[in-house]
Amino acid sequence: MRVLITNDDGIDSHGIAVLARVAVEAGHDVVVAAPHEERSGASASLSALQNRDQLVVSRASVADLDVDAFAVQASPAMIAFVATRGAFGPRPDILLSGINHGPNTGSAVLHSGTVGAALTASTHGVPAMALSLAGLDTASLAAPGDIHAQVDREVASGAPSWDTAHLVARRALDWFVDHGAADWVLNVNIPPVAPSELRGIRPADLAAFGAVQAEIGDTDDEFVTVRFDAIHARDDDDSDAGLVARGWATTTALRPPSRVDVDLAGLE
Repeated sequence: MRVLITNDDGIDSHGIAVLARVAVEAGHDVVVAAPHEERSGASASLSALQNRDQLVVSRASVADLDVDAFAVQASPAMIAFVATRGAFGPRPDILLSGINHGPNTGSAVLHSGTVGAALTASTHGVPAMALSLAGLDTASLAAPGDIHAQVDREVASGAPSWDTAHLVARRALDWFVDHGAADWVLNVNIPPVAPSELRGIRPADLAAFGAVQAEIGDTDDEFVTVRFDAIHARDDDDSDAGLVARGWATTTALRPPSRVDVDLAGLE
């Protein structure tokens, strides 16, 4: 199958290299197209730096893989959107987004560029899956460079959580090839544990909260101070956030935007 891989952490992220390797090892025809720089929190925005009516694209490489790769000056959702129109070769059969540096659980999926790209592909008829590895300091989202530095330190030290991410991603991809559809997105969250400590993979509901909460500090006419603090799930919480915190990988099916049946009588 033809697989298009994107993310919101950028073309040079470790997570996208892991995911591309998984897809190549599974025997798929892989193309990588990702933002040229960090675009976390982009949700499903269709933004890009354009030269008149052109997206700015440059050739790139992903680890030591022999795949076509593109660094795109655009949001993840914009990349997904144009990919469904053949921007990076034939229309993909599947879109994979990730592996995100940090979890995308609970209400945080609303703001996630990783999930936003997958939802955009699904909306335009391409089955899509988003994958995220928990355990990073998501309270540092205001300073993405800190997260990339943390990932680099983990990789250099041989942190086993990325081996777990590879394992879960391969299992999820093999399942999705047989069962995926374009009217929903599979959202996968992976705990930061060694493969031997992974408790398994479980379906889960979305948590009632996201990975972080915002606190407003000093304000004046020229600035607003915003601090992000991590939110920790309860030990007995069987939501996606709670299960990931206890060593489970979680899967949640998400629906793209759709009409809801509500009695709107009186608004005529």
